[in-house]
Amino acid sequence: MLARLIAYVGTLALLAIVGVHLWDRLPDIADPGPAAQAGWSAASRSHPAFAISQIDSPDKTETYEVLRHPAGGRKDVLRWGPAGVWPLAELEIYRFGAEMGQSDPVTAELAARMGVQSPSDLEAAGVIDSKFGHVTLLRPADGARSCLGFFRRIDEPGLQISGWSCQSETVPARRAAISCMLNRLVLLTAANDPKLVELFAPAELRRSACTSATSAVSADWVTAAQNPLLRGRL
Repeated sequence: MLARLIAYVGTLALLAIVGVHLWDRLPDIADPGPAAQAGWSAASRSHPAFAISQIDSPDKTETYEVLRHPAGGRKDVLRWGPAGVWPLAELEIYRFGAEMGQSDPVTAELAARMGVQSPSDLEAAGVIDSKFGHVTLLRPADGARSCLGFFRRIDEPGLQISGWSCQSETVPARRAAISCMLNRLVLLTAANDPKLVELFAPAELRRSACTSATSAVSADWVTAAQNPLLRGRL
């Protein structure tokens, strides 16, 4: 009887130890990072496929990260800003794989990357022009952060360009900074994807020089800093 009692108490102690260990690990299990939740993983051996030409901010460091999905998707992520603090700008080029149908809407993903709690906290902020066409802008509705998000989805070759920028002090200047960033985006390698080459080759012909915030605002009233509110019905 004594031996059975000792074995019983030992079993309870072992279960308690295992329970405490699992409890300590619970936050890590319940709240993995966004990339882990979606099945994305860092591909440290992958070479950069894109670059931003003519960087004119030597005081800002640039980081480049490649994420891959088992279903074939790839994300090239560029970030700029002083080391050790929240980046001032981010640019992501997402080439779709079979996982595309299971991914979150672009507004939900962009809100998380911008540090906004919910996609409903983002509101439309007009459009800008770029060598890839018109790009949709979003901003935090509460105005807590003076940042602009942006995205452009291209069906062929199945690609999405998105990101955000907190550079400059005014909205027109931030819009001009995003437009300049996109116009300076260049392709380094297509990895045997001719459709990607077909996208960037004609886009380079539409590439315009980076302009000041003032000239960018006055260039086109449709894509001006404060997009007009049309009166009456269309």
